[in-house]
Amino acid sequence: MCADINYQDQSNYVHRLHQLFGNKGTKHLDLACGTGPHVRHFIDKGYQSSGLDINQPMLDIAGLRCPEADFVLQDMCDFVVEQPVDLMTCFLYSIHYSSGIDRLRSCIACAHAALNKGGLFCFNAVEKNMISNSSVVSHTVDYDDSHFVFSSGWSYCGTGDKQSLRLSIEKSTVQERQFWQDEHPMVAISFSELERLLSPYFEVYTFEHDYEKIIPLEESAGNAIFACIKR
Repeated sequence: MCADINYQDQSNYVHRLHQLFGNKGTKHLDLACGTGPHVRHFIDKGYQSSGLDINQPMLDIAGLRCPEADFVLQDMCDFVVEQPVDLMTCFLYSIHYSSGIDRLRSCIACAHAALNKGGLFCFNAVEKNMISNSSVVSHTVDYDDSHFVFSSGWSYCGTGDKQSLRLSIEKSTVQERQFWQDEHPMVAISFSELERLLSPYFEVYTFEHDYEKIIPLEESAGNAIFACIKR
């Protein structure tokens, strides 16, 4: 499902942000780290990288991918670290898995507490008022004599703090065609609301969702990269 994601470009981008805005320390924590692809890239850049996730099978794979790293089973909305870190990341819109405003507020507070002075918290987010329910992103992969089509799209009713990520998988072989659908509940928030939650803890910068260029966010953008410096 993640075959079209350029983990290296994303990691390189955040490394550049850390050099520009962070304290340039090397202790890194990846929230919702999954199987650890971003952690791998940060280790290769010289970071002391670690990961946190609520899915133990994913953490088991991450441990095989990055035996040098520490991985812990914790909820990103209620976590603590033994030693503060200098850089914290949360990729692939995973900040929205907080599932509600109160839990998102708790996630932000935990992130602040886990950072060293001048540390950087970096994540991407989607503006709830810019979501088009008809917009779907798809990519294809051929694997083991099967053709896969993966599709995903945001869904928001227009009010409240709940949105969802709708996913579908189509698998075709010579013999048959199979189809799966899933829907993940997520927190819906506007960029202005998100900045208000962050501002008591962080100095906040927002950028275009472009991992090749560091560009200030335009008002019409529906996706953004947040760079948050611990106050």
